[in-house]
Amino acid sequence: MEALGLIPGVVFVLLLLTLIGFLLCFGYVFYMHLKFDHVPGPPRDSFFLGHLPTLMKLAKKNMVIYDPFLEWVDKYGPVIRLNLVHKVLIFVISPDAVKEFLMSPKYTKDDFYDRIHSMFGTRFMGNGLVTDRNHEHWYKQRRIMDPSFSKSNLMQSMTTFNDKAEDLMEKLREKADWKSHIVMHKMMSRVTLDVIAKVAYGMELDAVHDDQTPFPQAISMAMRGMVEARNPLSVFNPFKQDVIREVKKSLNFLRDTGKERIEQRIKAIQDGDDIPKDILTQILKAAELEGGCTMEDFVDNFVTFFIAGQETTANQLSFAVQELARHPEILVRVQAEVDEVIGSKRDIDYEDLGRLKYLSQVLKETLRLYPTAPGTTRTTEEESIIEGVRIPAGSNVMFCTYIMCRMEKYYADPLVFNPDRFHPDAPKPAYVYFPFSLGPRTCIGQVFAQMEAKVVMAKLLQRYEFELVEGQSFKILDTGTLRPLDGVICRLRPRASKK
Repeated sequence: MEALGLIPGVVFVLLLLTLIGFLLCFGYVFYMHLKFDHVPGPPRDSFFLGHLPTLMKLAKKNMVIYDPFLEWVDKYGPVIRLNLVHKVLIFVISPDAVKEFLMSPKYTKDDFYDRIHSMFGTRFMGNGLVTDRNHEHWYKQRRIMDPSFSKSNLMQSMTTFNDKAEDLMEKLREKADWKSHIVMHKMMSRVTLDVIAKVAYGMELDAVHDDQTPFPQAISMAMRGMVEARNPLSVFNPFKQDVIREVKKSLNFLRDTGKERIEQRIKAIQDGDDIPKDILTQILKAAELEGGCTMEDFVDNFVTFFIAGQETTANQLSFAVQELARHPEILVRVQAEVDEVIGSKRDIDYEDLGRLKYLSQVLKETLRLYPTAPGTTRTTEEESIIEGVRIPAGSNVMFCTYIMCRMEKYYADPLVFNPDRFHPDAPKPAYVYFPFSLGPRTCIGQVFAQMEAKVVMAKLLQRYEFELVEGQSFKILDTGTLRPLDGVICRLRPRASKK
């Protein structure tokens, strides 16, 4: 009976604690409103959730969350506030601010990257090159890895680029009958996975031919996790628990594979065995001289390279195929260049890449309209004034090349695919186009990625005619990176041989 008498008291304490918790949450959100409400922006959907419902609606409709900003910039100006529960993100559309924040090492990446460090309690990219927010630790890693992406090492990668692209051409030949429907994004994802696995880690995955390899699915689930992690409430959603479990399983698989591969290579080096001269070997040897790198660092970058090296290039190649198929006059022009430079030879030389000037323009224009990494974020250590708007210290500021490159202010007819924008003599707006970021944190693999993309595209243009299957939406799927929603479904047939 005495125990029963305690129940009302316990209930009262729990209710009191709940009320205190609610008041604290309410007070903090109210404080964030007071701190940032002077920054222009669209009305919040709700007091607590802010603009999150709008973003979630866009995601459910498979729409790019950045598209509304094209209208918001016109209405509210170049500096826009976005409330996400207790977080505030400031979007900045300003070349001057891009130059100031991205070209200087004093502005660190913000806590947005914590969502990629770990997802749902499982380590993902950790403190890899993309996500590391500690400048000193990042700089040490970059110093170790830079030599692996030197010109001489990239030239040695041409053999792998050619061989893996040739595997793709052989696979495409099986269905190049002008009737079969080929999902080009799937094929591009597999060839880029084979390339990064071989060049970086000496792994022969043969994903182009092996439909059973678990890596494509694991990477897809990791990207799915990045989308789910945007919503801080996902972890409490009972309908998301199966997805979250699959995401965590995929992350563990990628990290376990990386650790096993790295441990095998370290042992091989110590035993004096013959080892491939790939990126992993060079990183391990450079790290030994530098000192202070942990296994966690190596695994973080294994996952980073696997995701970034596969996903972004596959997306770019897929969008390039889509736009060339939609613009026959551009396709004819770039095919003519490939015929002149490459002819009928199997292997593309490093020197050939520099001669494929119009193909370079096509690939750059693809990234203008479809930057696979749409933007990047920084933290304001001190109070700043951007475009006349006061930005409090400690703010999270996002710079979005996707938005800027689709604005008439910077490009005439911005939604028109026009590779001549990147002709050497064409005027180009400064600090607007940055698909690989800018400044000290620019992507370490951008030259690698563009060499690979050129080889794959040149071989495809050399060997095949292609057209889009009817009924595709041409929508963009935002999975953390941007990819074609429908996968770019094509019909292919061999081109007439060039003598």
